[in-house]
Amino acid sequence: MSLTDPIVVWALIGLFLILAEIILPGGIVILLGIACLVVSSMLWGGVVEGFNQSLTLWFISSIVLLLGFRGLTQKMIGGDAHIDNTDEAIDVYGQIATVKETIGPGEHQGRIRFNGSDWPAVADGSQISVGEQVKIICQQNIAFVVELDNEEQQEQTEQQGN
Repeated sequence: MSLTDPIVVWALIGLFLILAEIILPGGIVILLGIACLVVSSMLWGGVVEGFNQSLTLWFISSIVLLLGFRGLTQKMIGGDAHIDNTDEAIDVYGQIATVKETIGPGEHQGRIRFNGSDWPAVADGSQISVGEQVKIICQQNIAFVVELDNEEQQEQTEQQGN
């Protein structure tokens, strides 16, 4: 048997795919590799002959293995499956940012520092000075709509009252 023998080629491809599961976890590649080993064994046993029959058997055995054992391999091997929020507006609502460039008065845009980046921001018409903490209300295009953080508002009200 040489390396160009179809039995050896299918077996080597199968072993390669099974080992590739280490790098590409998820339980799919290992099943495709097992399907290659099925084809290799059927070629060795004389059940199939030629490239067309081998490829057809590989497709059929791959589908059967994927449909039959995908759930089992997912439990054994695991994978990278997680559920994240797809609405970014919900993720930023209520987050605290720092004012980098004065916002307001009126519709005058300023800048805030949020998640390590500077972003344009507008307020409710009042002026918010540099260095103050603001709470993000929503996102309007690329600019954030912000309001003074409640704790900051309370401190300013107490200072004005004294």
